Amino acid sequence: MTNNNKAGNSESRITALYVRVSTGYQIDKDSLPFQKKELKNYCLHVLHIPNEEIEIYEDAGKSGKNTDRPAFQRMLMDIENGKDGVSFVLVFKLSRFGRNYIQVGQYTDYIFPMYNIRFIALTDNVDTANSESAGMDMLPIMNIFHEWHAANTSKKLRAVFESNAKSGKYKTTFASYGYVKGDDENYTPVIDPYAAGVVRRIFEMRASGDNVTKIADALNSENILPPQDYKYSQIGKENPQFSHHLWSPTAVKRVLANPIYIGQLSQLRSTTVSYKNHKIIQKNEEDWATILNHHEAIISQELWDKVREVEASVSTGKQTKKGVTMPLSG
Repeated sequence: MTNNNKAGNSESRITALYVRVSTGYQIDKDSLPFQKKELKNYCLHVLHIPNEEIEIYEDAGKSGKNTDRPAFQRMLMDIENGKDGVSFVLVFKLSRFGRNYIQVGQYTDYIFPMYNIRFIALTDNVDTANSESAGMDMLPIMNIFHEWHAANTSKKLRAVFESNAKSGKYKTTFASYGYVKGDDENYTPVIDPYAAGVVRRIFEMRASGDNVTKIADALNSENILPPQDYKYSQIGKENPQFSHHLWSPTAVKRVLANPIYIGQLSQLRSTTVSYKNHKIIQKNEEDWATILNHHEAIISQELWDKVREVEASVSTGKQTKKGVTMPLSG
């Protein structure tokens, strides 16, 4: 793909304006409307590019830690596919483009030059057409600083989450099945009588030796809503997630493994590899933030312990494709 990035040239068909905010509460000078206004003014009065040659790529509520952003990816696809000849990529400031210094450097130093694209970060005085400028000299340092800022922010947020968990704040969007969030400052779980009854039944059936598949089948035969469907039914909405609308053995296992039902609040049970890599990994139990007797229990400690014994001593037989468990299986 060959572009001519001289402003005003008739071959310069597309000028890509990329704007981004990580939250919906950005201050005015970082808001999406402000970014778009400043970039358009620059295009019109400095680069002399008319509005009809401008394409805006807008990511709202997206982190700059990686490039997995819808509008950003669409812009890259348009560049790679040669859409109308992308000649410029403009951002309000470098941090709006990204906060991963390796990825940002890859685009500014290699990918954009390969497509003969002129990159401009307005407030940082970065313009790849002027390689001798102070802004270009500072570009590597600014990239590293922006990544440091992302890492430092992530560290502070983790510290806040850990502090809240250790103080007993139940920080979750929805309470675990069987509970609702309380109105107090810690959002202490409050028993939901109907769902709590289903939870007790699940534990009692498992304690008596029924496997998770049999428990799920029993709940489905009585048209008892699974946790996700029940959660949305309580707020008068349809479950927006893809679902078979049935209890599964996995859903039953999640209930049986959750210590919240004995009044124990265990948070920070999982984490991510890093602020860059969001792959979820499970923590060891000793690393959880646990508070005993935190709220009213749904089941007794004795019933919990009995289920743990059953879980340790009984294996579940495998089903055939027709859903039949052979007599000696397991």
